[in-house]
Amino acid sequence: MEKVVTCFRRSPEAVARLFCFPWAGGGSTHWARWGLALSSVEVFGVKLPGRESRGKEPFFQSMQQIVDEVVEALLPVLKEKPFALFGHSFGAFTSVAVADALKKRHNVEPVHIFLSGASAPYSEIRIQATKRSDLSDDDFLKWLTSIGGTPPELLSQPEVLRLFLPALKADLQVVESYRYDRPDRPLLSCPVTCFDGKDDVPHDLQAWKEMTSGDFTVRMLDGAHFYLKDPANQEIILDYIRKHLETADMDYL
Repeated sequence: MEKVVTCFRRSPEAVARLFCFPWAGGGSTHWARWGLALSSVEVFGVKLPGRESRGKEPFFQSMQQIVDEVVEALLPVLKEKPFALFGHSFGAFTSVAVADALKKRHNVEPVHIFLSGASAPYSEIRIQATKRSDLSDDDFLKWLTSIGGTPPELLSQPEVLRLFLPALKADLQVVESYRYDRPDRPLLSCPVTCFDGKDDVPHDLQAWKEMTSGDFTVRMLDGAHFYLKDPANQEIILDYIRKHLETADMDYL
């Protein structure tokens, strides 16, 4: 499991585990701060090939590859205590794809799914979205600059871009080719919460409600696409997660 996910603070007394899926091109280190802040929850960051300690591995080319690897790695520990999933942007798609596989293949379900910065995969907004992975590097960088979240000084360094752009484009190719049909009936029964930045491009958040028969909540926070990097927003998100997972522990038992 250590190859696929990183835990930043082991806590045998934790009431639940939270598995966090990165945005396109991202790694697991962002979640380290969450692991230190959530004393009652063990936080794990998913590591995909082609970055961090897996830098020499080839990028995955399909969502199925991601799902198969993550499910195989996590399944042995998922029944030990309650667990939840969090995914931002590209990570929202990967976390739901993993939840879908866990339910259909193994009848295992998280106690909560937290989704961020993304339309549901079967929504018209998402289906009609402009494909970014095919852009030239110049146009791609213009788009990347426009959504924020990446320090301008990094975008101006060619040696950094050579390391960063391949992972980002590889992830975008995966998500842009990912297809998920609108469900005839809810697959999940756990609560689903959607977070989003008020200044981000519009996302069809309400469409995520069709994934579950459980409670559904939308929380809009100040900021654009990477609103969750803002310390004040991070505090709000973590407080929300903490309260819901500590309550979920009682329901689980």
